[in-house]
Amino acid sequence: MTLIVGQVMTSEVVGAHRRMSFKDVARLLARYRISGLPVVDDDDKVVGVISETDLLRRQAAGSGRGPRARRLLPSLRRGGAGLRAESGWAGPGRPTTAEQLMSSPAVTVHPELRVADAARVMERHGVERLPVVDEEDRLIGIATRSDLLRVFLRTDEEIRREVEDEVMGRALSLPPHTVIVSVGDGVVTLEGRLEHRSRIPEAIRLTWRVDGVVGVMSGLTYRVDDTRPAERHPSHRIDHQWLPER
Repeated sequence: MTLIVGQVMTSEVVGAHRRMSFKDVARLLARYRISGLPVVDDDDKVVGVISETDLLRRQAAGSGRGPRARRLLPSLRRGGAGLRAESGWAGPGRPTTAEQLMSSPAVTVHPELRVADAARVMERHGVERLPVVDEEDRLIGIATRSDLLRVFLRTDEEIRREVEDEVMGRALSLPPHTVIVSVGDGVVTLEGRLEHRSRIPEAIRLTWRVDGVVGVMSGLTYRVDDTRPAERHPSHRIDHQWLPER
């Protein structure tokens, strides 16, 4: 079965309100040992994402003490000593709220999106987490890189069974053993003979959609090439000689 984001996301989300202070955002990151969180408005709609990197970048830019700011990162993750310097983080003209610190607009996904597609979104935008929103863009969960990667920890045997049962059997309605499926390290090999050539690309495409598949190698052959126009054979016309009526 193809997994969707709603099945792997974390529903209990640690989020920040856009007016939350720099200090309180840092406390949240330290308390829950996370590296980032979504920022919402008064209607729980996602307006941005804030991370440790955002906090440290702004702190370093304001103080001019980059090395010291970088040393705070491990302290934040331990939930300890890094917060002792909080009182000096909100100097004149420096960002002091989550809304001023966050990256916006946020890259969000819907719970119905396939996990593989969400992973592509994450990779394309270079983000570590994806807020999950409903049809009104309200926050309902969050999907992290580790949430999405769990899909690819499926065993080769689980993948093989799904390709055989769901793809070859249910989707393509092929008789058992028409296609021999083997899997090694997530790479699926298909071998066998199909009735029509047009089914081969379909078999490969559906196999790619199975969660955990990282590659597909096809050794499929066919009996009938139904992708080319049927040949027209010249008709043998018989010319009738009509005799005049008497």
